[in-house]
Amino acid sequence: MGHVRVRNACRPWHSRWVANPDPQPVTNREERTWLTVPELVEVLGVGVGRVHRLLEDRHLLGARVDGVLKIPADFIVDGEPLSELRGTLIVLADDGFSDDEAMDWLLETEDSLGAAPIDALRAGRKAEVRRVAQALA
Repeated sequence: MGHVRVRNACRPWHSRWVANPDPQPVTNREERTWLTVPELVEVLGVGVGRVHRLLEDRHLLGARVDGVLKIPADFIVDGEPLSELRGTLIVLADDGFSDDEAMDWLLETEDSLGAAPIDALRAGRKAEVRRVAQALA
């Protein structure tokens, strides 16, 4: 489903969440893998305060899932927040999207992209994703 948990002795202990090399299409947020803040602390190798700062500074976006703050594992690449995510989140906020609306837009299939925007970002299609986001205003 997009991500698998893999332990690899050659990688740092906090980088065990890796992208599935042949991901199956994921069509909505319920099918995604979500990380709690403690799991994200472990994955990123940083403290809880740093995770909250990444959320505040829009390097990451979280949502309440069953009352617990969670972050999609798709937002993490090689043990770091996806660098293209922050600018996209800023564009969406400038367009008037709430955090929940931005999360839905990122994780649901966008017809004009032929994929979920987060998947397009991960595939290196940052400019295209941001053009579509700007057109939503």
